[in-house]
Amino acid sequence: MKNLQKLGKALMLPVAVLPICGILMGLGYALAPAAMGAAGATEGFLYVLGFFLIKAGGAVIDNMAILFAVGVAVGLADEENGTAALSGLVAWLMFTTLLSVGVVGTIAPDMIANKTNEVAFSKIANPFIGILSGVVGALCYNKFKGTKLPEFLAFFSGKRSVAIVTGVVAIVLSAILLFVWPVIFGALVSVGNFIKSLDVIGVGLYAFLNRLLIPTGLHHALNNVFWFDTIGMGDLTAYWNPTGEIAQNANWSIGMYMAGFFPCMMCGIPGAALAMVVTAKSNKKKATIGIVGAAALCAFLCGVTEPFEFAFMFLAFPLYVVYSLLYGIFAAVTVALGFRAGFMFSAGATDLIFSASLPAAAKTWLIFPMGIAAFVVFFLVFLFAIKTFNLKTPGREDDGEEEAKIELANNDYTAMASVILEGLGGKDNVASIDHCITRLRLEVKDRLLVNEAKIKSSGASGVIRPGKNSVQVIIGPKVQFVYEEFKKLAK
Repeated sequence: MKNLQKLGKALMLPVAVLPICGILMGLGYALAPAAMGAAGATEGFLYVLGFFLIKAGGAVIDNMAILFAVGVAVGLADEENGTAALSGLVAWLMFTTLLSVGVVGTIAPDMIANKTNEVAFSKIANPFIGILSGVVGALCYNKFKGTKLPEFLAFFSGKRSVAIVTGVVAIVLSAILLFVWPVIFGALVSVGNFIKSLDVIGVGLYAFLNRLLIPTGLHHALNNVFWFDTIGMGDLTAYWNPTGEIAQNANWSIGMYMAGFFPCMMCGIPGAALAMVVTAKSNKKKATIGIVGAAALCAFLCGVTEPFEFAFMFLAFPLYVVYSLLYGIFAAVTVALGFRAGFMFSAGATDLIFSASLPAAAKTWLIFPMGIAAFVVFFLVFLFAIKTFNLKTPGREDDGEEEAKIELANNDYTAMASVILEGLGGKDNVASIDHCITRLRLEVKDRLLVNEAKIKSSGASGVIRPGKNSVQVIIGPKVQFVYEEFKKLAK
């Protein structure tokens, strides 16, 4: 859980940039729907402006996996060093190049001859690979940043060796993924065929799995089954091209694999976000509103859900499972009631407005009662779960509320850091250094060398020992300044 929470914290760095991009794309689509394949004008000032906004937002959202590769590497690395970001990018480039359709087709043509495998490798540039790249980059940095090489190779010692080692590790992992990735992807395609046979119940199961697989990026496999013509279906294609071959030969109710996402994304996420704000600690409510409020607006306008989902999925994964289950329930009910709508981008208000006039659309007015129900249910379920199980959603981190009120009597941060370091047994006894909003979070090699009285004499408000070799020093909201000085002294 500690490692997952650290990963969740690392993901917040790249996720923070997503809300504004989602809003830009939503506004752009509203001005120029034709720029994303919908009906509408393809010239004039509004079209040019909308097209520009779509491309501006898409520049980041379309490369979200790369953001994860770089951001996760920085967030998980000791000292959050930029070298780790370079290593994460190196791993990403290795994975996505060596496992691309062109390369796999050259080195293993028999494997790529399988249509499912071809689709699998065409989707290798996904968030899961981005997160994996970041983790690999950070681990290599933490392990090899102090590497010492012989004199004639001294130039490549230390941090310069990290990216090189990362590249080698990524090559080995790519060789493994060459055989593992198609198996995982193929299994999901088989699941898709099974789900299709379950009709409305299958819609709910699909929506549940679609959300549950978001952290891995494997939801793309299911989406290819249901939205595009991978196995003979293509709900999205059929919806937007009602006179096409896929729509004419459809043996399912067109729009059924998209409609159920609308009430959840437009209204369910804002309800869940409100629950997070309500349950956030008083000193963190403003920050929580900034994080989940902007994310909820993105979800409502244009169905960009990742800023909200990645904000809590690794901090409180059981709640994310419940969140996915709510999607499944609402999707099944929505489709059973006859609501049909489609999207070209995602299930936000913008797509609903522009898709409501197509032939396959039906009972779109149901978004009002279903939306209200989704808002209330998501809010109540999240409120109950967060409070009952004390889940660490944004704004509910471990730092005590009283810690934010601490006013340090001593503002000589260098002196404080020096005393704390001495109390920890010196820099040779410090294994890792990190901080949260109010605490220094440290790992020591020998816990017996820690002198709590000495640490407190620095002006710190307290010392907590949550694990065998873990030490947390309570500083207060000025912890970042002490942390920066502590890092310098601990080098």
